Amino acid sequence: MRAGLWHPGAVALALALLSFMSGCSPVVVGPAALPASQDQPAEYRIQPGDQMDVKFFYNPELNESVTVRPDGRVSLQLAQEIVAAGLTPAELTQVLKESYARELDQPEITVILRSFSGQRIYVDGEVNKPALVPLTAAMTVLQSIAVAGGLKDSARTNAIVVIRRGPESTPTVFAVDLSRVLDGTDPGQDVALMPFDVVYVPKSAIANVNVWVDQYLRKNVPVSFGLSYQINNQP
Repeated sequence: MRAGLWHPGAVALALALLSFMSGCSPVVVGPAALPASQDQPAEYRIQPGDQMDVKFFYNPELNESVTVRPDGRVSLQLAQEIVAAGLTPAELTQVLKESYARELDQPEITVILRSFSGQRIYVDGEVNKPALVPLTAAMTVLQSIAVAGGLKDSARTNAIVVIRRGPESTPTVFAVDLSRVLDGTDPGQDVALMPFDVVYVPKSAIANVNVWVDQYLRKNVPVSFGLSYQINNQP
């Protein structure tokens, strides 16, 4: 799928927020440079709150059901303080095999995830109900906005900002043009979201003008002699 038209001004606030929150410089990706892997679901990585079963093929007495603690660790009978968060189930399985190899001869272990509590996305900006949205099934940008109450009249639909965790948690920022989805000209702009994506809907240009008029004229400049004006809130 393709990203939308690139609007540097539309993502300035998102970039400033990212720099403050993450302490690292985000990677700004334009439409042509958006990696193809952005459209492919990444292998799931375990998060705090996830519940899992740890099964031993030859030693069923060691089977356990555990929940990943807020610090990202799990504790098992013969393997204390194992870091699970951030690993794939396959990676955690390998870590457990290496740990239990000190006690067992060639342990055969399987990690089975039972529930996923960490998958969510954030929708903010010019939506009616900014929200933390649980990601329990496949979801696109437009669907996430619908869950957040839909777009305000002041929304800029041709430059929706998506902020995504890149390699080594480096934020990647790109924009999609939902106006082309809404008018049916390019449904491919409605990209699939991934866990922990941030969807930010900026104000339209006219909405920004209206804010300036409201703040710097109506609230600061006395209106007299019957003079009045009207703020048009249409995007």
